[in-house]
Amino acid sequence: MQKNKSGGIGETIKTVVYAVVIAFGVRTFAYEPFNIPSGSMIPTLLVGDYLFVSKFSYGYSKYTVAFGAPLFDGRLLYTKPERGDVAVFKLPRDNKTDYIKRIVGLPGDRIQVIGGVLHINGEAVKRDRVEDFVTTDQFGRQIRVAQYIETLPNGRQHRIIEESDSASLDNTPVYVVPENHFFAMGDNRDNSLDSRVGAMVGFVPVENLVGRAEFLFFSIDDDARFWEFWKWPWAVRFDRIFDGVN
Repeated sequence: MQKNKSGGIGETIKTVVYAVVIAFGVRTFAYEPFNIPSGSMIPTLLVGDYLFVSKFSYGYSKYTVAFGAPLFDGRLLYTKPERGDVAVFKLPRDNKTDYIKRIVGLPGDRIQVIGGVLHINGEAVKRDRVEDFVTTDQFGRQIRVAQYIETLPNGRQHRIIEESDSASLDNTPVYVVPENHFFAMGDNRDNSLDSRVGAMVGFVPVENLVGRAEFLFFSIDDDARFWEFWKWPWAVRFDRIFDGVN
């Protein structure tokens, strides 16, 4: 009996070790889950969205390694992000905080916002007015915000919202994106702390890229928390589950 008991403990330990190794491998080399805590990427991503980020999209750096283990410097198997990708990266200011924004500027680009309109290399990015984005504020009042479809130079399209075209970040200087860096912006243009604010975010180093947002696996509104499963029938946004991130 003693032998069986010892064997059982040993098998349990092996199972736990295997599970940890597998989890470490998946989170490092394949996919990692993230949730959206703020509204800076509305209308593409909403507060309460849960999504998977592909770690292999841009190759691997010390910031893609699960649990932040600093195993190496630089970037392995690097694939350059495409303009329009929604990417998770470590905030350059502290190299710890996860941010999610849209990559709009590539190395060497000249980026500027004029009257709320994004300009890339001196050319205005096309935006087409569509139906208002409708949401509710913290007091439960319905509000409507101007919504546009923005078409980037490579043809990628996505939706953005603008409360106005004269907010503090709607007129900027020209930003020249350095080599091995990227320029990232939120789709909620008047409520996004992004590369337009150099002291807080600034240019994103290639090493800080964690991965590309791929698809939602869960979404729940502000009336419930993830663990409040008894509220799910009324709070879960079933129509968003398994949506790809565009």
